[in-house]
Amino acid sequence: MATSTPVRHAWRALTGLLIITAVLFGINALGVYVFKASSWTPELALDLQGGTQIVLQAETADGVTPSDEQMDQAVTIIRQRVDASGVGEADVARQGADQIVVQIPGQADEETRNRIEASAQLQLRAVLVAGAPATTFVGDDGKETPYPTPDPSLPSTPTAEPTNGSDISWVTPALQAEYLAYDCANPSNDPASAPKDQPLITCETDGSVKYILGPVELDGTSISDATFGLEQTSGQWAVNLKFDDAGTKTFGEISQRLYGANPPLNQFAFVLDGTVLSAPSMNAVILGGNPSITGSFTQDTAKVLADQLKYGALPLSFTVESSASISATLGSQQLQVGLIAGLVGLLLVAIYSLIVYRALGFVIIASLAVMAVLTYITLCILAWRMGFRLSLAGVAGLIVTIGFTADSFIVYFERIRDELRDGKSITGAVEDGWGRAKRTIYISKSINILAAVVLYILADATVKGFAFTLGLTTAIDVLIFILFTHPVMQLLARTKFFGSGHPLSGMDPTALGAVYRGRAQFRAPVAAAPKTQAEKRASRSRGEAERRQTIAERKQAELAAAGESGRPTKNDTGGQS
Repeated sequence: MATSTPVRHAWRALTGLLIITAVLFGINALGVYVFKASSWTPELALDLQGGTQIVLQAETADGVTPSDEQMDQAVTIIRQRVDASGVGEADVARQGADQIVVQIPGQADEETRNRIEASAQLQLRAVLVAGAPATTFVGDDGKETPYPTPDPSLPSTPTAEPTNGSDISWVTPALQAEYLAYDCANPSNDPASAPKDQPLITCETDGSVKYILGPVELDGTSISDATFGLEQTSGQWAVNLKFDDAGTKTFGEISQRLYGANPPLNQFAFVLDGTVLSAPSMNAVILGGNPSITGSFTQDTAKVLADQLKYGALPLSFTVESSASISATLGSQQLQVGLIAGLVGLLLVAIYSLIVYRALGFVIIASLAVMAVLTYITLCILAWRMGFRLSLAGVAGLIVTIGFTADSFIVYFERIRDELRDGKSITGAVEDGWGRAKRTIYISKSINILAAVVLYILADATVKGFAFTLGLTTAIDVLIFILFTHPVMQLLARTKFFGSGHPLSGMDPTALGAVYRGRAQFRAPVAAAPKTQAEKRASRSRGEAERRQTIAERKQAELAAAGESGRPTKNDTGGQS
């Protein structure tokens, strides 16, 4: 029964590893066959796959060249928008004094493209008029008649000075006529360039509603955060905003003005790039700066609106200078070279393991194979859930990990051999070697993961892939070490081949120079010079054992030798008498 406990532990650990592997494959299968969003191959990054390049041209209101601070802030916000869309390994960089180049792996979908190109400042305006996007009316003859082109002679100046952004005095006869004739589907209309201190005619993003909005009362810089989530009371998806101190004060005054007003004057529109993202009604006086937008949101639409409001505060306006597909900068050839390098490294590790550790080398090869399977399926899941894409730097991280993983096995196997040299049984050496090796390996892997985390946080985007795969595979390495390598060694130690210390097993006590026969008992030295091959091997083993004795063992041997030489003899005793 004493030896059955490690066996049960080994089978439990291997069963746990099998369950983890099955769960990972099951999760990715759900992504492939149910959600249609995952794949059985990892996604590649821009340098290996190519993608889409969008060049944005910055524009300022007065036509001057934007400052470095404005461009740097714009790059940061656009990168946040791209990251929020779930696209990994994207490259956002300045080009010249007034351009930003966005490179996205693969083909950018319409949602991501709109998120990047919607680069004007986010504006908050009160709603003055809202209605259907019609441009015709039924005339006296019963026929659909287009609204006439606004007459230039119509008054365009308010008869009374408007007192606030919701004052209906902003709607002049000329503005009303322009509103009626306004076509939401006409691409020549450019509401993004309208002045901030004047009312604006625009439409809902999907063209379902047409508006006349008041002047800008807040902009996106006042929004410090925007999140989305389910409301506990209604169970509806909601977008939650948080204003800064100045925004909180201004929004509080606006909410007091709009709350209780007749529709649509109780609505407040969030306008991005001249288009209304949302125009919710004010249902309460909000003085704390934390309003919430509810409506017919889904999880996806709530997330998109939250991202647009959060990252919509660009300091500049941008136009799309060009948008084109680009080829891989390094291409499949570089990927092929990287994979060949990995295979060569793996082959060298396998050869070295088989030469040095004999049959134990197959344990190393099997562990690396299991690790490769887990790493591969994990990368597929991360590509689906986090948008992770494997770059050439990431491939380098995977190759480097082969060497790091081999280190773990070398430490463990050398500890086992040390225990065998001390005269312990093979099953005892496997357990005691595990106890000594795991502390060293845990410390070593902790340092690796810490270095990967620091590198991921501080390094450039091109190096983050290396840091990510390094940290990921190091964590998987520890998992394999615990759930595969040690349990397999526990089982192998109880087989006839390994348990008897076969010369090809890599755990032959004689070949390793085991000299410790029991408590304080060492093999007697052989005085005669070795003649046969067996004697020569025994001599090498004895020399190896003597070199590997611990300080305590040497002192104990010296004391034993001194005791033998100083033992009183009959002559010594007779001399005293």
